Amino acid sequence: MNLHTLLSDTLAGHRLTPEEGAFLLSVTGRDLHHLFAAADEMREKKVGNTVTFVRNQNVHITNICKNLCGFCGFGRKKNDSDAYLFGKDEVQAQVREAKARGVTEICFLSGVHPDFRLKNYLSFLEWAHEVFPDVHIHAYSPDEVDWIARKDNLTPAEVITSLKDGGLGSLQGTAAEVLVDEVRDVICPAKVRTARWEEIIREAHKLGLSSSATIMYGSTETPDERAAHLDLIRGIQDDTGGFSEMVLLSYIHSRTPLHQKGTIRFGPTGRDDLVTTAVCRLYLDNINHIQVSWPKIGIKMSQLGLLAGADDLSGTMYIDDVTGDAGADLSDIFEPEEMAHICADIGRELKERSTLYKILK
Repeated sequence: MNLHTLLSDTLAGHRLTPEEGAFLLSVTGRDLHHLFAAADEMREKKVGNTVTFVRNQNVHITNICKNLCGFCGFGRKKNDSDAYLFGKDEVQAQVREAKARGVTEICFLSGVHPDFRLKNYLSFLEWAHEVFPDVHIHAYSPDEVDWIARKDNLTPAEVITSLKDGGLGSLQGTAAEVLVDEVRDVICPAKVRTARWEEIIREAHKLGLSSSATIMYGSTETPDERAAHLDLIRGIQDDTGGFSEMVLLSYIHSRTPLHQKGTIRFGPTGRDDLVTTAVCRLYLDNINHIQVSWPKIGIKMSQLGLLAGADDLSGTMYIDDVTGDAGADLSDIFEPEEMAHICADIGRELKERSTLYKILK
């Protein structure tokens, strides 16, 4: 397979196959420059020279989780000494703090508590909107929708409709990790299976609820498996158009069970971060926005990601315990002034957006 021919054809409209995607994910050496340049050119064709961000804040609910995934350092059992479960007062205090900061989006950051049912998830929405009526709530994963449906004997459509009617603005496309069951058997065996994740995401899009798409890369998956994940996401988007962006989540390894047991010695490298960014841009020809996760890869690497196909810097965040508990050094806040600085440094213009990519003036 010839790299230069493949990149040229892709920029001219060729749609990458999973085999070609896996080939691009394996690029090394000076060929990396050509891959990044092609992705950057595709980014410019899609979205111009604008870099976007959202003013958002995570609202923590609980670190108690039924899943206890091998890649996660955040989840706890109910009887663990450092387990927590916040009630209405604690959740609303976080929402008041977000409102005072002028955010437009809040994200619920939570484990999948084994005792939670639909009524709990609706209460969290109610508590937040009671304090901050106009805020967009980006929350809940297909795994949580599946858990509610099974525990309350409901269909995914019934759950999604109830959450949407209760004030949910968009669904988190998390719990995806890598959508290949052989990978999931190793890194997240208690989580929803690939087919069920796809079923729930498609149902949400059908019901008019947009979602993000995500990939958590750099654990045990091969380039072929990573490409299969991208192909599945692209196929869903072909049919529904419901993904607002692709969010790249670099596996933070140092305080996770997979690393502590010796299954994984190292997380993804900087090459891997940038190559995955570039391949997402080239492969996902039907998703306009590719988002780097600065809490996971750092601000300097995020700037390089903007030169390798990305166009979105995620959000201001204000605390991310999931990333911090996994071992990341940087997981709190990224001020818009610093975002603007790194964008100007590479000739880009920073603009604030809504959750669904409406530019805010």
